[in-house]
Amino acid sequence: MELTGTNSRILALDLGKRRIGLAISDPLRMTAQGLPNIDRTNKRADLDLLERLAAEREVGLFLMGNPINMGGKEGRQSAWVREFSGDLERRTGLPVKLWDERLTSVEAGRVLRSSGISIAKRAAAVDRLSAVILLQSYLDSL
Repeated sequence: MELTGTNSRILALDLGKRRIGLAISDPLRMTAQGLPNIDRTNKRADLDLLERLAAEREVGLFLMGNPINMGGKEGRQSAWVREFSGDLERRTGLPVKLWDERLTSVEAGRVLRSSGISIAKRAAAVDRLSAVILLQSYLDSL
């Protein structure tokens, strides 16, 4: 069942080589909440998990961080994200929107450093917080 109306949730992804940071909106699309990261295995397994998560959480839109460089140009990493987003869209039948993620990881790292979280826990937390910051910036733009 596809939910693309305004009462469906948005699932944000911060796609990395080892992990995918996740955040989800409330049904009214006002606030972002972090979800546990996905530890990546292979693309097929990642897409399976995201498809199940979207169905369980009534997701109507995926939001993916687009790693545009500071000069505003797309690089190799951005092409990789575009390829994954196309696969995700075909697999789930749900739209995928790319959103400029410049500085989300930097901001997440700054927040976590100031919170006093240990370095060991910071690596996993930065992916989730990056997804939350990404999603909240999109929600604020609506």
